[in-house]
Amino acid sequence: MKQVQIIMGTPVIIEINDQEAREELFKEVFDYFKYVDQKFSTYKKDSEITAINDKKITKEEMSADMKLVFELSEETKKLTNGYFDIVTPNGSYDTSGLVKGWSIFNASKILKNRGVKNFSVEAGGDIQISGKNNKNEQWCVGIQNPFNKKREVVKKVYLDDNGIATSGNYVRGRHIYNPKDKNDYLEEIASLTVIGPNIFEADRFATAAFAMGKNGIYFIENLLGFEGYSIDKNGIATMTKGFDKYTKKHA
Repeated sequence: MKQVQIIMGTPVIIEINDQEAREELFKEVFDYFKYVDQKFSTYKKDSEITAINDKKITKEEMSADMKLVFELSEETKKLTNGYFDIVTPNGSYDTSGLVKGWSIFNASKILKNRGVKNFSVEAGGDIQISGKNNKNEQWCVGIQNPFNKKREVVKKVYLDDNGIATSGNYVRGRHIYNPKDKNDYLEEIASLTVIGPNIFEADRFATAAFAMGKNGIYFIENLLGFEGYSIDKNGIATMTKGFDKYTKKHA
């Protein structure tokens, strides 16, 4: 069973391939994404992150989930040598570079806690994979051509229990910044895809690596347990040494 809802301004796609697929499972996961959107959306005037940015809520008054996301963001900033930062150029907070992957991962844990083994949870092209697809095979995920808005696939990867995230400014316009150089428009790299042990890890490091520009793929190369695939402004792809293992289907 597969269901789609527009949440957080993007398609959220849940596919469950177990016999246990039930309507209430889909509802529980979609409701969780709606909760996250209501709390962390900078576009909602009544969200908690907006109240924080408007100085209506102090850091001491933040909810437990907000405090956790701020802590994880600070941890990610340290792990990426400052290339991940939730403080925007205008001084406000925007947690979207971490929250999407974090929420997808949490949604996948909801399904696992309900005994579901074979599923995919996707939001805005970032995906958590578990088990097998509806053909009882590895899940096949396509990496999009960043120069073609018609969703042309330039590379296919095969996943079992991984997270895959792609960062770039080609869909939403410029929304990722280089925290170390406000004048860097990050035009050297068109997209950077990261495969990791889960979507939370893949997403946060994909965001930071994209902000690093041409050096981002080398950062992923040196990150244990991660592989990456970048496409530069000229359409030339560079992949990490172990990326090829994901391009071959296994039984």
